[in-house]
Order: sequence, then structure tokens, then C-alpha cells
Amino acid sequence: MSNDAIPTDGHATPTSRSMPQITVFRYESEQLTEFEVRDVEQLRPLCDTQDIVWISVEGLHDPHAVGQLGEYFNLHPLIVEDILHVHQRAKVEDYENHLYIVGRMVSTDDPRESEQLSIILGSRYVLTFQEGRPGDCLDGVRQRLRQNLGRIRRKGADYLAYAILDAVVDSYFPIAEKCGDRLDQLDAEISEGHSHHTMAHVHDLRSTLLVLRRSLWPHRDALNELLRDSHEMISDETRLYLRDTYDHTLRLIDIVETHRETCADLREFFLTTIGNRTNEVMKVLTIIATIFIPLSFIAGVYGMNFEHMPELKWRHGYAFSWALMIGTAAGLLTYFWRRGWFRTR
Repeated sequence: MSNDAIPTDGHATPTSRSMPQITVFRYESEQLTEFEVRDVEQLRPLCDTQDIVWISVEGLHDPHAVGQLGEYFNLHPLIVEDILHVHQRAKVEDYENHLYIVGRMVSTDDPRESEQLSIILGSRYVLTFQEGRPGDCLDGVRQRLRQNLGRIRRKGADYLAYAILDAVVDSYFPIAEKCGDRLDQLDAEISEGHSHHTMAHVHDLRSTLLVLRRSLWPHRDALNELLRDSHEMISDETRLYLRDTYDHTLRLIDIVETHRETCADLREFFLTTIGNRTNEVMKVLTIIATIFIPLSFIAGVYGMNFEHMPELKWRHGYAFSWALMIGTAAGLLTYFWRRGWFRTR
């Protein structure tokens, strides 16, 4: 394997700043050449090469360069327009000499942020266009090419496009697992009574899952179209591998839907917990009020200043009133205890 990457000194010139980062992988089964280009004109000879070529373009801030690439590879103007307008949903569009595929790469730092990945599949080449955000999910594909792992260097351009799509879909699994772990933490917090700001966290997680769901469903439809329709650029063998990616997408959708239902259950559990705590407080207050009602009645009776009340001038009247009130309170407490009103879960 040879690597002809152009060295850089870390200081970009004004011309290089306006150019996107373009990396080329040109390979066959026994040889790989990887290099960067600083002039789109250098890509013109690659249009008719017999090797498999992957041209990775990172950064869409130079529409002229993207337009040049579209001209060299005879891309439809609508494709160039969709590449530059980065709010497309995942989709597949079949043109005469190439296949246009859009995927959404989700950010690991903030799953609610995603990046558009445009893939153009030709007979011997694959073009990918990214927005140029730091980090992506395609490092595994690059390493497989460099180290000649698996079958990627022995297959055609359609298999390379499959590997890129598979990496995009599989990048959702760690995020889905992280959301599941977060749900377990929130469940434990609610169960232990640490409910401060818990509802806000559940709401944020539910919003994240909703964004993931909106991103995954179009992927399912796009992959289903690749499997259902017979595209000239995709062989029957590669279509079998795409079926596995389609299954991964269905699994992810099921996981996300399950997590969203769990969020709804956690919200109900949280509200139920708050209601139970309120009921416990009301039960304590009710017991106290119930005990003091007859005591207030006794104190009110003996607090009346009628002249002919027998106990008013009785020597033991004060002690008798206290004994009556204590006995009444003890009797009520005993009754409540036998009824199980003092038991806690």
C-alpha cells in the first residue's frame, strides 16, 4: 500500500482555506493510493479511471468547487443543489449514470445535531460530500481500505457505498445505548426520591429520541428503496449486504421506540410518585386532625362557663378532663394502627 498524502505545515493559505478538504482513495485488490488534492482540476483524470475511486469532500463552503466536481462527473444540477442545501432527509434518487444517496450522520456530542452525507455512486467511483464538521463515523471504512481488511478492496464501488451507509447506520447504536443507560439512571433517581429537575431531564431525553426517530425512519425508507428497486449500479450480491443494514435500521427504530415509551412511563411514574408523596402527607395531616377534633370538643365542652356544670367545682375535674382527652387520643391511635394506616411501603 502506498500513501501519497500531501504534507501540510499547519498554516493554510487563503486559497486553501476557501477549498474544501478533498481526500482520494484509489485502489484495487492489491494496491491503495491515498492522497489529498488542493485543486479540483486534479480530479478530472479520475473520471475515467479503471480503478475504484473514493473522493471524499469535507466542507461545502466553496460552491464553485462542488460545481466543478458536478461538471467533471456529469452530475445533474439538482444533485449539486441538494449537496449544497444540507437539510435534506435520507433518500435515494436514481439518475442515468449514477445513484444519489443522502444519509444523516448523527453527532455523538449532541445527538440532536446531525450532518448531511451525500453519496454519489457511479460505475467505478464513489463521491461523498460532508459539511466538514470535526469527526465522523467513516474512520472504520478508511481503516479497512488502508489495512485491506475484509472484502472491501476486492469488491466494486457499490460495496464501498454500502460500507459507508452501514457505518452511518451503525453509528446510531452507541447513542441509542447511551440513551438507554440514561433512562436507567433517571429511573433510579425517581425511585430513590431524587426528583429535582428529573422531569426536565426526561423531557430532554425524549426530545433527543424524537430527533433520532425522525432521522432513522427516512433511512429505513431509502434502504427499502435500494432493496426493492433494481438499480443498475448495485449488484445482487451487494443488495444482500444492504439487507443487513436495513435490518440494523429496523432494530434501531425498535430501540428508539422502546426508549420513547419508557420516557412516557417514567413521566407517569414520576407523577405517580409525587401523588403518593402528597397522599402520605395528607394522610398524616388527616390523622392529626382526626385526633384533635374530639380533643377540641372535650376542651370546648369544659370551657363553657355555665353555672350548673357538675364538674366545674369538682376537685378532680382537671385531671378527669386530661384523662378523658388522653384516653380518647390513645383509643383513636389504637384504632388507626389496627386499620393499618400507619404502615408504609
